[in-house]
Amino acid sequence: MSLTSEHLHAAAQQYGTPLYVYDATELDAALARIRAAFGTARVYYAMKANPNLTLLRRLHAQGVGFECVSPGELARAQHIGAAGERIIVNGPAKTPGEYALGARLGATFILDREDEVALLPPSSRALVRVNPALNISTHDHLATGAAHSKFGVTLEQAPRVLAALRAAGHTALGLHVHIGSAIRDARDFTAAFGRLTELRGQTGPLGVLDAGGGWGLGADLHGIAREAHATAATFGAQLWVEPGRYLVAQAGTLLTRVIGTKRTGRNFTLVDAGMTELLRPMLYGAQHPVTPLWHREGTGTWDLAGPACESGDLLARDVTLPAPQAGDLLAIGEAGAYGAAMSSNYLTRARPAEVLHENGTWTVIRRRETPQDIWQAEDAAG
Repeated sequence: MSLTSEHLHAAAQQYGTPLYVYDATELDAALARIRAAFGTARVYYAMKANPNLTLLRRLHAQGVGFECVSPGELARAQHIGAAGERIIVNGPAKTPGEYALGARLGATFILDREDEVALLPPSSRALVRVNPALNISTHDHLATGAAHSKFGVTLEQAPRVLAALRAAGHTALGLHVHIGSAIRDARDFTAAFGRLTELRGQTGPLGVLDAGGGWGLGADLHGIAREAHATAATFGAQLWVEPGRYLVAQAGTLLTRVIGTKRTGRNFTLVDAGMTELLRPMLYGAQHPVTPLWHREGTGTWDLAGPACESGDLLARDVTLPAPQAGDLLAIGEAGAYGAAMSSNYLTRARPAEVLHENGTWTVIRRRETPQDIWQAEDAAG
């Protein structure tokens, strides 16, 4: 991030903590890196990573499309004016409402199982998601291309689904493969693309190969792009990609203040953000960089513990900090993806505000919730 400690202190002072801050410069830079690597590939943002409307509008204005995996995400795409070839509808268990809205918007559907062909609205465009059944070098909960995952059809089923699409009068655009998230080892992508090439001669003509996303923040993007383009070329297809975390993670930081410390079985620094603000560490052991925004003599090793009455409410373990005191400010990095998006109202905790920094100015892009916001729907039901 290009934001300095002074920037972050000023934001925390003005808007309070916990607080999500985003750097517009880094968001634009990530998109530029993707386009530099993948060239002519069409880019669809995996909205689930961070669906904030301000960020979506910014990406939409830069020609990015959207991959939607819920009725609410489709509604967001519609709300910002995305339609037609700018929308992909994905997901393993789509509702009738998703098919209907997707059809009205002219979206492309990604089929996740054989019997989904019969559920499509008339004359739909569709891709068939293939599960390459690999051992993926990421957390098990993130390995969507593993044989035991719930996603996609098998290599053997894929040609049948394409044929069924054509027989039903739909446009069978091509194939889709997305093997997981936070994958740093490019060999996983090489293996997935290699499995797809086994289908040459069995699929009929393909217009699109959607190579998904899932690239780790330190992955060899240019190497992955070369292989993806080469695989698309074997089918004579256009390449599509679906970055999510890669596009927004490094643009976002979660700011949290120290509440106090305690020394029991371990050394704990207690902070005002936790699992309700950033679930990834508890959900699948994600490790986020932690930066103390103060200087003081004497360092120690601490676990960052949130305020929830849950033993698993830890943002990080074994972090080296200079003698933390109440009021100190910490920056949790790489939090722009699946941070605010996964935040919750568990314990009736109000979700934090979100602010965007651009050209020296902070803009509130989501106000901090109040307890009244949380129970409004309950009062209305009574």
